[in-house]
Amino acid sequence: MSLGVNLLVQVTRQVAAALDEDFDIEIVEAHHNQKVDAPSGTALMLGEAAALGRGMKLNEVSDRGRDGITGAREKGRIGFSAIRGGDIIGEHDVIFAGQGERIVLSHIASDRRLFARGALKAALWGQGRAPGAYDMLDVLGLK
Repeated sequence: MSLGVNLLVQVTRQVAAALDEDFDIEIVEAHHNQKVDAPSGTALMLGEAAALGRGMKLNEVSDRGRDGITGAREKGRIGFSAIRGGDIIGEHDVIFAGQGERIVLSHIASDRRLFARGALKAALWGQGRAPGAYDMLDVLGLK
């Protein structure tokens, strides 16, 4: 459980909601060369957050790679690009590209211990809480 990724998901939703639809959204992710899924679950989570911020469903606006696609970018689509190489633990960029400016939200995992720290924080936060369904937004105090 990466605390940073959970924050990035929330910020992505908020930025997507705040910006005009003239801003194109691209999600670029990189992982080690042994990762078997592409795009990653985290990239899809970020795409879901961006789509939600725009009031859309990701499965209706997702472009996964553009090999063989010709022509101009279709307005309102959310693009995904996946890089696989070396020992990259995880890097995720959410790019909001407008006319004359770009906003890039980024998370880089450089140490796998961060996942354990996030899980530990969640477990400690949950101690003594009433039974129920909680998520990382609760743990981070964002609800």
